[in-house]
Amino acid sequence: MAGFVGRRRELALLDAMLAEVRQQAGAARPGKCVIVQGRRRIGKSALVEEFIEQQQVPSVFYTAEIGFGGGPLGEFGESVRLSTLPAAHVFAEAVPGNWAAALRQLAGVLPEHGPSIVVLDEMPYLMDPDGAFESVLQRSWDRELSRKPVLLILIGSDLSMMEALTSYGRPFHQRGTQLTVGPLNPADVAAVAGLPAAEAFDAALVTGGLPIICARWLQGEDVRSFLARELANPVSPLVVSAQLSLAAEFPDQAQARIVLAAIGSGERTFTNIARAAGGIAHSTLTRAADLLISKGAVAGELPVSLSPSKERRYRITDSYFRFWLAFLGPHLAEVDRMRSDLTLARIERSWTAWRGRAVEPLIREALARLLPARGIPAAPVVGGYWTRSNDVEIDIVGADREPVASHLLFLGSVKWLEAARFDDHDLVALQRHRSRITSDPVPLIAVSRSGASTAHADAVFIPADLIAAW
Repeated sequence: MAGFVGRRRELALLDAMLAEVRQQAGAARPGKCVIVQGRRRIGKSALVEEFIEQQQVPSVFYTAEIGFGGGPLGEFGESVRLSTLPAAHVFAEAVPGNWAAALRQLAGVLPEHGPSIVVLDEMPYLMDPDGAFESVLQRSWDRELSRKPVLLILIGSDLSMMEALTSYGRPFHQRGTQLTVGPLNPADVAAVAGLPAAEAFDAALVTGGLPIICARWLQGEDVRSFLARELANPVSPLVVSAQLSLAAEFPDQAQARIVLAAIGSGERTFTNIARAAGGIAHSTLTRAADLLISKGAVAGELPVSLSPSKERRYRITDSYFRFWLAFLGPHLAEVDRMRSDLTLARIERSWTAWRGRAVEPLIREALARLLPARGIPAAPVVGGYWTRSNDVEIDIVGADREPVASHLLFLGSVKWLEAARFDDHDLVALQRHRSRITSDPVPLIAVSRSGASTAHADAVFIPADLIAAW
């Protein structure tokens, strides 16, 4: 990947906040705070580094670590001393003895008349159950830091802890603007890899839009060539990124990792997940699923329809994790002993079926962004519908709310195959399923990788249409 790609929305938000700081320099409280959250290795730190590089204002970037260096406070002082803050040398002359003193000393060296940027990365490593650090940070922000023209950026990967940081009752409540960083979208992946729309969706499914993996995609390279090259390297980011993330996010939650593996293997219902996870108890599975959902690793979804349902299904939210858990995690020994040819052959055998289901969340997100278009209305909710026996399964359901809708706005079917177009037989099947859930003639849409041969669908969307949504 040449240069920094994507993140236009995120950079624009940071630019706007720093502009406010600059405009309000000299006011009583010109300081602003932004809280950046997102899953590990999604590019949060790289985003902020790029922002600092573009702005060229005095800054300090401190990354908290566990088990390294001379302790968080000492590492913080060293980061400030080596920063571009004009009076950073003060931290070499007077070493603060606690966080309150360190933040007070930091406020003292921040410029008075021009903007600066202070970054605290990996915030969850500094947070404790009692909220002691948060209290110190809140007092320092209210009394000293916010009185300087500074943009304070707090970064963290533990989604539940970062959301708790500003939740009601916590010391830092309502003191920062939330910015959630997701993966690179398919349009960004297309730009990185130099791929047409359909192949860009394939690349997005394999890489999950993780910049560290996307950066290794050669211009115009097809999926098979990329996988063959990356799997031949046992320390490739494609191979090891998931292991590093799991070790960091679930270090002591063995049951959660077992449940995650069961969902990643393709199981979606509570009963089947329990069976695939070795028959674990109902209460244990419930706790593990709740933990995975709270950390944003798993989504537990109900069918969108006009009547209530208890048929919850679970899926891995991150496309890369979904790919890794299905194809790489269970077979790392093959990669380690340089038999990635076996792994690649297994992926090729299952690729079409796996991709057909894995692409559905991306398609729903694209439609939610793209509509209204071609006579199909915008929908507050774009989900799916299924029954326990799967005798009715509808890939796309547009509705006014979820999971129990008062109005269905459209229904759709996804056919994501290279050589097969959406035809009249597919449309008849969709019409039959529509009659099972509503008597209203709601519009029917086709989403097809290869286009449609029927002229009777209300709208047809192909990969180029979908990628334009971003």
